[in-house]
Amino acid sequence: MPGVRIRDDESFEKALRRFNKFCEKSGVLSDIKKHQHFEKPSDRKKRKINAAKRKARRSKIRPRNR
Repeated sequence: MPGVRIRDDESFEKALRRFNKFCEKSGVLSDIKKHQHFEKPSDRKKRKINAAKRKARRSKIRPRNR
């Protein structure tokens, strides 16, 4: 469970923003959304295949500049 300590001379809003960023980076929110409803293994596989297809299509259209 992520936690943030409030520093001296730090407002609550700023600490809350820092906490939200930390949660977003650690993937807590996406994990919660993923576990909200049961997803059949076949549906999960289908979703991952479709995401890979979208990603491959995007990379063909817009190649990354290096």
